[in-house]
Amino acid sequence: MEARLQKILAQWGIASRREAEEMIRQSRVQINGVIANLGQKVDPEKDAIAIDGKLVSEKQRPALIYLLLHKPAGVVSTCDDPHRRPTVLDLLPKELREGSGIHPVGRLDADSTGALILTNDGDLTFGLTHPRHSITKTYRVLVKGHPPETVLRMWRQGVVLEGRKTRPAKVRLIEDCAEGSFLEIVLQEGRNRQIRRIAQQLGYPVIQLHRTAIGSIELQTPKEPFLSEGKYRSLKDPEIQFLQEQINQN
Repeated sequence: MEARLQKILAQWGIASRREAEEMIRQSRVQINGVIANLGQKVDPEKDAIAIDGKLVSEKQRPALIYLLLHKPAGVVSTCDDPHRRPTVLDLLPKELREGSGIHPVGRLDADSTGALILTNDGDLTFGLTHPRHSITKTYRVLVKGHPPETVLRMWRQGVVLEGRKTRPAKVRLIEDCAEGSFLEIVLQEGRNRQIRRIAQQLGYPVIQLHRTAIGSIELQTPKEPFLSEGKYRSLKDPEIQFLQEQINQN
C-alpha cells in the first residue's frame, strides 16, 4: 500500500516525520535509485528506499525506545544544530545516539530545563506534536516581580499572541521570594516560547523556566529517584501506555 515517504520513514523508526522531510529536502533519500521528492508516495513492498545510498527497510527497524530526559540549560532540543551547540542527543551514550532514529518529542528552548521525552517511535511523535492533541505540560516558573491576582486571572483566561488567543491555562502562585515569584503553570498547548512571551507581555519576564511533568509523567516521583540534570531513564510501561492513550483518544 502506498504512503507518503516521510510517514514510512517515521513508522520504521528511522527518523521523525519532520526530520524525514528535512532529509528528503537535502536530497539524501532515493527511491529506486532516483532522488526522492517531498510528499512523494511509495509502496514499501515494491520500491527500494535508500538513505545516503544505503538501502533501508522495515526489517531493519530498531527496537522502540522511550526515554525521559532532564534537559539542562544551554542544550538544544534537536538532533543536530548548525551552530554546533550541544544537543539532547549528546547526552545519550553512542549506542542510543547512533542508528536508533531517536529524537526529541517537541521542544524546550535552550534556556529552559526539565522534562523532555525522546523516542524513535515516529507515529507517537507525530501524534503528540499534532495541534489537535492536548497533552498537558506542567512548569515551575520564576518570574521577575510579583504579579497580582488580576494578572494571573488574565493569564488563566488566555492572552492574545500574534492575533490568536491562547487556550485557558492553570496558573497559580507557589511562593514569593526576593528575586520574584514562583508560579506553577499547566498548559494544553505549546506555541513557540509561549510562557516567556506571555510573561513578557504581562510585564513579569521569566527568570527561570523548568518543566516538571508531561501529562502524568513526572521528573520526580515518590517511587523514582531524583533524575538530575543531563540524566535520563526509560519510561515505564504505564507511562508509555498513557502516551499511546493520549493520541488514540483524539
